Amino acid sequence: MRLFVSEGAPGSLPVLAAAGRAQGRAELLVSTIGPEECVVPFLTQPKVPVLQLDSGNYLFSTSAICRYFFLLSGWEQDDLTNQWLEWEATELQPALSAALYYLVVQGKKGEDVLDPVRRALTHIDHSLSRRSCPFLAGDTESLADIVLWGALYPLLQDPAYLPEELGALHSWFQTLSSQEPCQRAVETVLKQQGVLALRPYLQKQPQPGSFEGRAVSNEPEEEELATLSEEEIAMAVTAWEKGLGSLPPLRPQQNPVLPVAGERNVLITSALPYVNNVPHLGNIIGCVLSADVFARYSRLRQWNTLYLCGTDEYGTATETKAMEEGLTPQEICDKYHAIHADIYRWFNISFDIFGRTTTPQQTKITQDIFQRLLTRGFVLQDTVEQLRCERCARFLADRFVEGVCPFCGYEEARGDQCDKCGKLINAIELKKPQCKVCRSCPVVKSSQHLFLDLPKLEKRLEEWLGKILPGSDWTPNARFIIRSWLRDGLKPRCITRDLKWGTPVPLEGFEDKVFYVWFDATIGYLSITANYTDQWERWWKNPEQVNLYQFMAKDNVPFHGLVFPCSALGAEDNYTLVSHLIATEYLNYEDGKFSKSRGVGVFGDMAQDTGIPADIWRFYLLYIRPEGQDSAFSWTDMLLKNNSELLNNLGNFINRGGMFVSKFFGGYVPEMVLTSDDRRLLAHVTLELQHYHQLLEKVRIREALRSILTISRHGNQYIQVNEPWKRIKGSEADRQRAGTVTGLAVNIAALLSVMLQPYMPTVSATIQAQLQVPPPACSILLTNFLCTLPAGHQIGTVSPLFQKLENDQIESLRQRFGGGQAKTPPTPAESMATAAPQQIQVLMDEVTKQGNIVQELKAQKADKNQVAAEVAKLLDLKKQLALAEGKPLETPKGKKKK
Repeated sequence: MRLFVSEGAPGSLPVLAAAGRAQGRAELLVSTIGPEECVVPFLTQPKVPVLQLDSGNYLFSTSAICRYFFLLSGWEQDDLTNQWLEWEATELQPALSAALYYLVVQGKKGEDVLDPVRRALTHIDHSLSRRSCPFLAGDTESLADIVLWGALYPLLQDPAYLPEELGALHSWFQTLSSQEPCQRAVETVLKQQGVLALRPYLQKQPQPGSFEGRAVSNEPEEEELATLSEEEIAMAVTAWEKGLGSLPPLRPQQNPVLPVAGERNVLITSALPYVNNVPHLGNIIGCVLSADVFARYSRLRQWNTLYLCGTDEYGTATETKAMEEGLTPQEICDKYHAIHADIYRWFNISFDIFGRTTTPQQTKITQDIFQRLLTRGFVLQDTVEQLRCERCARFLADRFVEGVCPFCGYEEARGDQCDKCGKLINAIELKKPQCKVCRSCPVVKSSQHLFLDLPKLEKRLEEWLGKILPGSDWTPNARFIIRSWLRDGLKPRCITRDLKWGTPVPLEGFEDKVFYVWFDATIGYLSITANYTDQWERWWKNPEQVNLYQFMAKDNVPFHGLVFPCSALGAEDNYTLVSHLIATEYLNYEDGKFSKSRGVGVFGDMAQDTGIPADIWRFYLLYIRPEGQDSAFSWTDMLLKNNSELLNNLGNFINRGGMFVSKFFGGYVPEMVLTSDDRRLLAHVTLELQHYHQLLEKVRIREALRSILTISRHGNQYIQVNEPWKRIKGSEADRQRAGTVTGLAVNIAALLSVMLQPYMPTVSATIQAQLQVPPPACSILLTNFLCTLPAGHQIGTVSPLFQKLENDQIESLRQRFGGGQAKTPPTPAESMATAAPQQIQVLMDEVTKQGNIVQELKAQKADKNQVAAEVAKLLDLKKQLALAEGKPLETPKGKKKK
């Protein structure tokens, strides 16, 4: 036999590894040829690898050649291996080809490369995990392992493309890669060039076109039925038959909720929203809604769970908002705290505590951490050059300066960070800075300030990260952001500001300053807990017993993953630090960004006025949750998902099961006599339920929602195939079959009601009321599918769960939130109180002063250009005064022609 392979040809890897495994079983000559050499006489295009048999026949399919070598070594074929090979050819190879093309030919990196293959990698990991076997088809290496390893090796040999959370895949890949035949194959094909050895081959391939679209699509991915063993089916049936008796007792309710030794204690926070504005849908999904799903799931798992949030109330943003509305900062905080609380209440967010940062506890804890940092030498003093707006007569907080980013040129960079390139900025570094309040150009002035000595704390931070990151569920973007900060080297960061509204600095010479909000805002979690219970330290100074999950958008990662950990590590007081940092990307609105001022997008206080229930909003936001990349809210897509996934899929299945019980069996669940198909369905539902658990334990919220919809699709197909509405009219055997199908369907509906609870709590409660699900089964979700509605169980009145969204209804909402609401007339308070009296007085004085300058120039008969320039300044000041007073701008009057 003669085996023809080529350097840089991906298919050569698995065939060489398989040949090495069969070494000594037959004489084999291995020839390395160029990629353009044509070996098979009847093929018009070059093809490698090729195996020329002693009979003169040729094998030129990678899997066929590998199969031949495995058969030589005495391997016996099996159905599971054949299924893996079919999956590799139809599912894995197209995705992998796209990923390698993006990486090697187009030079893309990171998520762009990983996105096409992420689903396939997860599928392999899930299959390995649920079987608890080291290899794809069992306890021993099979043909499937070598073929898939060879396909994946060029990509996965770079650890960046082997996600840490896929532990089973990682172990499998390392096991195979360490084997001598596989190592020799790598040396022959890749020649120590790694994936770049594939470039000549890949450059000849057509550019992939389908996977880029798939990466940003909100469409459901086609689900495939997993292969089940007889053992898995038997285990599923055994668990089903145990029913309610296998449920553990409910955890006793605590008030307050405190950590319990020996239990899993889960502390969940969502990023504290700024009190000075109303959250939009992107804010809601990025923080509170995502955290709420995980908190509800944690409670279903009987974990000891505390979920907290609150409004971030200190800082210049609050002072400025108070000035705009003619209120004191405290009055603004009271007003907007209530608005936030009402919005989250409507969205059914299940906080244990929703607090605020303007409390004595915030001052006490912040000052204590500061004093501990100061006494340990982690606080510096230095003079800071700051931007001061002379027109507003105040130093400007970073977020109230805008200008051109000095790094990337983005024209709307903030004074603390550029939203485009993500780099941190000192406000004085901005090009063309502007005060966001009055749009004048600020000046640079000096002031004495305090700094957190981050370089001195960097080693402690890196040691902590080295312990916490392996095995944790930090999202990839959070890991990347923190690594990029550390790669560039930490620098001292100013922790004080020249403001009045904030936590006072307890140090002589700094009595007129307050702590910068990014230093003390994250301490708000501690003070909010302290206002909930005087035993707050049992949560926040107990890292041995507490698992801390923190949810946020990616722009908050540096403060939670670096600044607060540095502060806590420097304070040396055994603080609980984040175990799992969960960061989303950004949610956009249709083709742009949310903008309250322009009236673009749906904000929290508007959603309830649309007539669409809160659970529908929750479902759609979670369905499009920006987990791996930015996503976009779309009215058209929301209509499609409501009408297809909720109404036609989930709602249709649950309603049908309940209606059949009511209509055909008098409202009582019928006897169920399971066939082999029924048992197989139990196992498939169990498998999907376990996948749901695996995903949510890893906080893969968006993907876990797909498992609910997959089970519902299985259920609909099961009903459609068995047609109980026809069988109920037939023979005794047919009626019994109708009863089994109906009973099994209504039990699947009961399971779905519990799985839905983290996502759609009101719909979940409605299903459970309609089916009269026993209370213990509503509060606990095990990893097995149980029969919770046994024969004879009486259900309640069944009614439809969802309403269809109509095109004209959605089009009306699209128009309304596409900028329409900004055109509504402002209220008197909004039109008249756009600036404080003192700011209006300053502008009036400047108008008078500039008017005098113009009059003097005219009296002196100065140069016309000089006069025109000063007149332009006067007109601009008058325009600013009119805006500040809330008056409409006058249309310039042109001169009449003579």
